Amino acid sequence: MAELEKLTEAILSGDNKTAVAITKQALAEQADPAELINKYMIPAMDEAGRRFECEEFFVPELLLSARAMKGALELLRPLLAERGAQPVGRVAIGTVKGDLHDIGKNLVASMLEGGGFEVIDLGADVPAEKFIQAVNEKGAHIVALSALLTVTMPAMRTTIDAIKAAGVRDKVKVIVGGAPVTKQFADEIGADGFGENASVAVALARKMMAG
Repeated sequence: MAELEKLTEAILSGDNKTAVAITKQALAEQADPAELINKYMIPAMDEAGRRFECEEFFVPELLLSARAMKGALELLRPLLAERGAQPVGRVAIGTVKGDLHDIGKNLVASMLEGGGFEVIDLGADVPAEKFIQAVNEKGAHIVALSALLTVTMPAMRTTIDAIKAAGVRDKVKVIVGGAPVTKQFADEIGADGFGENASVAVALARKMMAG
């Protein structure tokens, strides 16, 4: 029998190999994929986020937890798709045009996946058109914009303006984040929310989908 509590422990400790092995064993024993995610995997990522907030975890630990979660999740996704299971929401995420930094963006993307979201990762140096395309073609509910450089922060405003001009602003929530970004700046450019770190971003996205 798969010891499912150990799946939570494996994700928390960033043990990718064990997380995947336990998930494989559980599926071989006909475990419910949705139950694995909701009862063992999402709580593990929530706890990792809590530890990050309390400074018990730092970025490397959070990245390892997210990687372990992703490894297990990859085994479950096809099964969930077969059953027609819906994600919590769909998030298009990217670092804005002119900015090539992606570590923070990758961390938020992994945490969102760990929180039950479908993530459309557009990468770095993303023009506004790609975000608009993700809303129109992929049905993104949330657009998440990242910037690490002060000089690329104006691209966040440009992207939000372009989303408005494309006539899809009322279809999507926009959240922003990154080292130089503040709540005040987020308010000024017309974003719906600001996440100062990855776990806050996930909580914010959940709140937006619930609202």
